Amino acid sequence: MTEIAHGAVVVLPGEAIVSRWWRTLDKGVLGALVLLFAIGLLLGFAASVPLAERNNLPPFHYVYRQALFGGMAFAVMLVTSMLSPQTIRRLGVIGFFLAAVALMLLPILGTDFGKGATRWYSLGFAALQPSEFLKPVFVVMCAWLMASAAEPDGPPGRAISFAILVFVIAFLALQPDFGQAMLTVVAWSAIYFVAGAPILLLTGVVAAVGGVGVLAYHNSEHFARRIDGFLSPEVDPRTQMGYAIDAIREGGFLGTGVNEGRVKWILPDAHTDFIIAVAAEEYGLVMVLCIVGLFGFVAARCLMRLCAERDLFIRLAGTGLTVLLASQAFINLGVAVRLLPAKGMTLPFVSYGGSSLIAMGVLTGMLLCFTRTRPQSEIGDHLLSNGYR
Repeated sequence: MTEIAHGAVVVLPGEAIVSRWWRTLDKGVLGALVLLFAIGLLLGFAASVPLAERNNLPPFHYVYRQALFGGMAFAVMLVTSMLSPQTIRRLGVIGFFLAAVALMLLPILGTDFGKGATRWYSLGFAALQPSEFLKPVFVVMCAWLMASAAEPDGPPGRAISFAILVFVIAFLALQPDFGQAMLTVVAWSAIYFVAGAPILLLTGVVAAVGGVGVLAYHNSEHFARRIDGFLSPEVDPRTQMGYAIDAIREGGFLGTGVNEGRVKWILPDAHTDFIIAVAAEEYGLVMVLCIVGLFGFVAARCLMRLCAERDLFIRLAGTGLTVLLASQAFINLGVAVRLLPAKGMTLPFVSYGGSSLIAMGVLTGMLLCFTRTRPQSEIGDHLLSNGYR
């Protein structure tokens, strides 16, 4: 068989799609994601049993559900990673409009499940959170617009993407969901930065976000309560934050031992927002560092591979997705150790979840697609293909 060496990868004529996909896939990132999910299942055996007992369900009810949703998430991830970047771009644009409509209809058709924020659609057997699915397709949409703006006679993609950002933030704030709104701002800023935004402009965006935060503080009791709790010098030991900090402190370096932790019996969100407290108490600092290291590895590996990518859309979209994944993990971990105000946000692939797990499968599937080894044309060919003559 003739092998054609082209750029960074060997192209084999007539090679099967699955074979080419596996050969070009970043197996290190895939392995790290599998390990994170395995850790999540391990922690689920401890963290979700008290919840099942409180709800009069079988002890491992939520573990089985996490395994089911996790299997669905990985199936979605693998299928998405096999697609071409052009197909993901088209599906991402369509998906953005569908997710945006779902977001707009939340105040009418959504429910808050008694948590004070209307973020979900109740499907009976599960809950669907549109903002989780909105994030990855928002990144793809903005990356496509900014990449188009870089072409000769291209549309004003940067201005349009900013208008879309304002639209998304406005509807997220109505829920209210300031954490997801902040994630979209961070992802958009990362894309704009890589696209060549002036530092002065990004500074203005940061200042604007600060101004919106002050406005939200004075007009949203939900937001103000969380900020006040964060700024308070004392932590109420009877709050979720107080219990989480005590659990982390009790865990020490090696932890109290498997199934010996107490925080899971006290915290209502031990299986989701504060899963890292369960990990720290029962498995100690060693487990926490392992989780942090896996997220750091995924982020660094993806960014390194994207640095060699010459397709502007792939580089922008991949960077935005990487920053989105890493930022969500950082926020979840930061809240647990009181580096950030309390925010209901899951730890990707580790926390229990339905729509959050599947949406993360979509995000990581796109990321695996964008970081696959593919032929890179010579720089001269790349410039010519973009109209630079």
